[in-house]
Amino acid sequence: MKLSMLLDWRLHGIVVVAALLSEAIGIIKIPLGPGTLLLLPLFYAFIIGLLLNPHLFSVTSRLVPVKLSEAAAPIILLSIMPFIARFGSTIGPAIDQIINAGPALILQELGNLGTMLLAMPFAVIVLKMGREAIGATYSIAREPNIAIISDKYGLKGPEGIGVMGVYVVGTMFGTLWFALMAGYLTTLDIFDPRALAMACGVGSGSMVAACSGAIVGALPELRDELLAFAGASNLLTYATGLYISLFIALPLAERIYKWCAGSRVAHSVGAKATMEPNFATTVSDEERPEHHLGQTAIVMAVVCVVAWISNIINGGSLLAALPGMVILYAMTMLGLAITRLAPFYLPGVAWVSLVSIVLTLPWFPGSAWIVEQLEPVNFLAIVTPVLAYAGLALSPREFTMFRQVGWKLVIVSLLVFTGTFIGSAVVAQALL
Repeated sequence: MKLSMLLDWRLHGIVVVAALLSEAIGIIKIPLGPGTLLLLPLFYAFIIGLLLNPHLFSVTSRLVPVKLSEAAAPIILLSIMPFIARFGSTIGPAIDQIINAGPALILQELGNLGTMLLAMPFAVIVLKMGREAIGATYSIAREPNIAIISDKYGLKGPEGIGVMGVYVVGTMFGTLWFALMAGYLTTLDIFDPRALAMACGVGSGSMVAACSGAIVGALPELRDELLAFAGASNLLTYATGLYISLFIALPLAERIYKWCAGSRVAHSVGAKATMEPNFATTVSDEERPEHHLGQTAIVMAVVCVVAWISNIINGGSLLAALPGMVILYAMTMLGLAITRLAPFYLPGVAWVSLVSIVLTLPWFPGSAWIVEQLEPVNFLAIVTPVLAYAGLALSPREFTMFRQVGWKLVIVSLLVFTGTFIGSAVVAQALL
């Protein structure tokens, strides 16, 4: 993608307007049974971006040309980085509390196995799905999980179709589902809010943002503590999740599938229908932001400006938040530089998070000043633009795949997200 397209003022201007409008609407609380459904600004931002997407409504192409929609895709990852840095900055000051909750944080990752216990029997026995149920239910279907399935089975087979189907549903609706589910469960007072915050860490960056944001929206007085637990959980997910998925979850999924399917040779009509297009595309190493630090530094500066402006409604003033945004920019770029230079690979978001954690540890020189400067930067406000970029960036490939995976994989996807979240929360609750 050319730098000129990534810096097109129209794209970022539209995102700023969408974010400011969404922040101005604020949190809407809808009573639902014994709990409350929370609609967050990031929900509105995603809907606004979706309604302006030229691939969904061609009439909007005058305002948002297709090239701008394509340029929004690589910006999503960059725009989530300042939020990850802000997220990590809540972990450092709360390091003592996190250490005390150590076993719960580490072992709650096993709660991810709740995906199969809830979704696999329903997919195979009720929906009569075939081996695509293995790819669909063994994980929450983020990028590392797709890589595992691709390596073991390939993405053209039923297992690949399953994992890609859940990935697409997660891309389009997972963030919103996590936000609605977490906010509602928080208002029910069934779980310790710290357990729910830890369960938020199982998802992607945007899922963690939406999920933890919903919990904080319900319990603003516990904001820093809850964000710290969610951030620490997400960091451990990056460190351990890949290996749990590979060595525990996937073999267990195979076994549960055999138990559920019995002697029946299961190969669903849905799988056959979705095998026609080749959606097996992967991101090459050269497309990662850490391999183009010069270009990334420029685009990241623009992204931070967008977040900075979006912060003025529910955060500090432009002047008050400026030092904090500069610090987040520096943390992000330092994390990406380490990603490129490190002798072993961790995702950029993990390094960015680690940098922000270290710089805000109580014993790090100047950490108190850093934490003070970050205070005017509202973590929810700076994630709202991310969802606007995401709505604008959805491509014909994703819309087409979403139509072809069918209603079965949509249901299974929501069961996967629910099972993962509740399973992790139950384990964390038991260990707290």
